Amino acid sequence: MENQVNLGIKYMIFASLLFAFMGAAAKELSDSMSSVEVVFFRNCFGVIIILFSIYKSPLKQQGGKFWLLIFRGTAGFVALLFFFYNISVIPLGEAMTFSKTSTIFTAIFAYIFLKEKLGVKGWLGVFIGFIGILFITKFDGSNLDKTDWLGVLCGVGAALAYTAVRELRKYYDTRAIVLSFMTIGTIGPLILLIIGEFYTNPNLDFMIAKFVMPQGSDWLFIILLGSFATLAQIYMTKAFASAKAGIIGTISYSNIAFSIILGIILGDAFPDMFIIFGILLIVLSGVLVSSKKE
Repeated sequence: MENQVNLGIKYMIFASLLFAFMGAAAKELSDSMSSVEVVFFRNCFGVIIILFSIYKSPLKQQGGKFWLLIFRGTAGFVALLFFFYNISVIPLGEAMTFSKTSTIFTAIFAYIFLKEKLGVKGWLGVFIGFIGILFITKFDGSNLDKTDWLGVLCGVGAALAYTAVRELRKYYDTRAIVLSFMTIGTIGPLILLIIGEFYTNPNLDFMIAKFVMPQGSDWLFIILLGSFATLAQIYMTKAFASAKAGIIGTISYSNIAFSIILGIILGDAFPDMFIIFGILLIVLSGVLVSSKKE
């Protein structure tokens, strides 16, 4: 059992590193194309891999929750749209931290919609998490920046998607759930890119943009983006299959540290004390929420 736990921890650390590299590849691509286009290529790559997997081993599932499947895909796509936009304009570590707030919102949504108990430790984690968000956004009662709003909404969208997955996995093959997300995440950006050819608005640059044909090294980063994302998903799945969710969920926060380091290498400024404190609070929040049932 101890060996399985250690293996799960190693898988999750590796998955977290791969997710950080995925973010770094996305940040590099954002220099030559919009975040909407980055989302398109990231999901297009995944659809091909999932379809090949289904071809090799057909789906075996009950089905029956089609609209919930569509909801999961849409919520995940919107969250990814906001996530990749933030990666393109703010430090990588901050963007990753915002995405990790999904743990806080997932606990709340699971309590509301799935009637899962949260307990004192869980509610304390939720409270600490919101304090952490205030520190990262440096909220002082005035207006929040667009990236702050998108960061929080990214966490909310991902949490809605994860909550839906908890119900969907009773009816669908995991690959079908992932495919719904990646298919919507491919068609959605394509529609937004077409709209971008006829309409532009600086305030909506996180969702409407023109298509730019990738050049030279862009194709290398597109391949790296898809490869890192796919491998990260595989090893994250292996991790959760090897050890308790509370342990693996805690280890997954190593992704933030990896992202800060890679971000600095790519030119990001080192986080100030407010942001570091906010990150620590969100990590603590995630640990408390993740371990509420352990």
